[in-house]
Amino acid sequence: MAQTNINIRIDEDLKKQFEAFCSDIGMTMTTAFCVFAKAAVRKQKIPFEIATDPFYTESNMAHLRRGIAALNAGKGAEHELIEADE
Repeated sequence: MAQTNINIRIDEDLKKQFEAFCSDIGMTMTTAFCVFAKAAVRKQKIPFEIATDPFYTESNMAHLRRGIAALNAGKGAEHELIEADE
Protein backbone atom coordinates (compact mmCIF):
# COMPACT_ATOMS: atom_id res chain seq x y z
CA MET A 1 0.00 0.00 0.00
CA ALA A 2 1.40 3.38 -1.00
CA GLN A 3 1.90 5.84 1.83
CA THR A 4 1.46 9.60 1.75
CA ASN A 5 2.15 12.45 4.14
CA ILE A 6 -0.36 14.91 5.53
CA ASN A 7 0.29 18.11 7.46
CA ILE A 8 -1.98 19.43 10.19
CA ARG A 9 -1.76 22.44 12.46
CA ILE A 10 -2.24 21.88 16.18
CA ASP A 11 -1.57 23.89 19.32
CA GLU A 12 1.96 23.18 20.58
CA ASP A 13 0.86 22.27 24.11
CA LEU A 14 -1.88 19.98 22.80
CA LYS A 15 0.66 18.29 20.53
CA LYS A 16 2.98 17.62 23.47
CA GLN A 17 0.10 16.27 25.56
CA PHE A 18 -1.11 14.08 22.68
CA GLU A 19 2.42 12.75 22.06
CA ALA A 20 2.70 11.84 25.75
CA PHE A 21 -0.73 10.16 25.70
CA CYS A 22 0.13 8.16 22.58
CA SER A 23 3.43 7.11 24.14
CA ASP A 24 1.63 6.03 27.31
CA ILE A 25 -0.66 3.74 25.32
CA GLY A 26 2.17 2.41 23.16
CA MET A 27 1.51 4.07 19.83
CA THR A 28 2.76 6.97 17.77
CA MET A 29 0.70 9.99 16.79
CA THR A 30 0.75 8.68 13.21
CA THR A 31 -0.75 5.37 14.36
CA ALA A 32 -3.39 7.21 16.42
CA PHE A 33 -4.44 9.35 13.45
CA CYS A 34 -4.55 6.28 11.20
CA VAL A 35 -6.77 4.49 13.73
CA PHE A 36 -9.06 7.54 13.75
CA ALA A 37 -9.16 7.74 9.93
CA LYS A 38 -9.89 4.02 9.52
CA ALA A 39 -12.70 4.16 12.11
CA ALA A 40 -14.20 7.26 10.45
CA VAL A 41 -14.16 5.60 7.02
CA ARG A 42 -15.55 2.31 8.36
CA LYS A 43 -18.37 3.97 10.31
CA GLN A 44 -18.89 6.82 7.82
CA LYS A 45 -18.95 9.30 10.70
CA ILE A 46 -16.68 10.80 13.32
CA PRO A 47 -16.08 7.77 15.58
CA PHE A 48 -16.95 9.60 18.78
CA GLU A 49 -19.59 12.03 19.96
CA ILE A 50 -18.94 15.71 19.38
CA ALA A 51 -21.05 18.00 21.51
CA THR A 52 -20.97 21.63 22.53
CA ASP A 53 -20.57 22.68 26.11
CA PRO A 54 -24.06 23.93 27.08
CA PHE A 55 -22.43 26.61 29.22
CA TYR A 56 -21.37 28.45 26.05
CA THR A 57 -24.71 28.39 24.22
CA GLU A 58 -25.91 31.80 23.09
CA SER A 59 -28.99 31.62 25.32
CA ASN A 60 -26.89 30.88 28.42
CA MET A 61 -24.37 33.60 27.57
CA ALA A 62 -27.24 36.08 27.17
CA HIS A 63 -28.61 34.96 30.56
CA LEU A 64 -25.19 35.50 32.13
CA ARG A 65 -24.86 38.96 30.53
CA ARG A 66 -28.28 39.92 31.93
CA GLY A 67 -27.24 38.68 35.37
CA ILE A 68 -23.99 40.63 35.26
CA ALA A 69 -25.83 43.77 34.17
CA ALA A 70 -28.31 43.34 37.04
CA LEU A 71 -25.47 42.89 39.54
CA ASN A 72 -23.66 45.93 38.18
CA ALA A 73 -26.89 47.93 38.52
CA GLY A 74 -27.19 46.87 42.17
CA LYS A 75 -30.19 44.63 41.51
CA GLY A 76 -28.60 41.35 42.53
CA ALA A 77 -30.25 38.96 44.95
CA GLU A 78 -28.47 36.54 47.24
CA HIS A 79 -29.81 32.98 47.25
CA GLU A 80 -29.19 30.04 49.51
CA LEU A 81 -26.96 27.28 48.21
CA ILE A 82 -28.97 24.39 46.80
CA GLU A 83 -27.47 20.99 47.58
CA ALA A 84 -28.08 18.34 44.95
CA ASP A 85 -28.24 14.66 45.82
CA GLU A 86 -26.22 12.59 43.39
